[in-house]
Amino acid sequence: MAFPDEVLADDEQVVVHLHPHWKTMVRPGLVLLLVAGALGFAAFALPNEGWAHILLMVLAAFGLIALLVWFLVPFLRWRTTHYVFTTHRVLLRDGILSRHGRDVPLSRINDVSFSHNVLERILGCGTLVVESAGENGQVILKEIPSVEQVQSTLYQLVEDDHDRRATADDGS
Repeated sequence: MAFPDEVLADDEQVVVHLHPHWKTMVRPGLVLLLVAGALGFAAFALPNEGWAHILLMVLAAFGLIALLVWFLVPFLRWRTTHYVFTTHRVLLRDGILSRHGRDVPLSRINDVSFSHNVLERILGCGTLVVESAGENGQVILKEIPSVEQVQSTLYQLVEDDHDRRATADDGS
């Protein structure tokens, strides 16, 4: 899913566009398999007549509600969470029905660091911490894929933005 260009300035380009790491969908995926397996077993094991048929319909209804709550909502939340790094700023967008956003100009970023535990290192993800001079301060981005590479890219974007601004100031 591409990020909409209308939120970008004329000379701004998207460098990195990410969603949270796929590991955020492991638990909902297991719920999907468990519910589908249980419903499949119930459909096979219960006779399709009388009270058993009614019980099967009730189980199917509860299964669909469980899938909606424990799979579909996390899936939509995962797909509608955007971490976008451009040549001018870091854009954060999330939300399914109501949207939330935060922009951090590269010129306001003081420090970029990351952390990941052993499992996250194996899976290639982690937490990115962006220190901003803005009034909201620190931005913590969790479940970032290839977090070390993203941290390095963001650091380079901050340096390039600083150089661009210095050149523009010298030219005035």
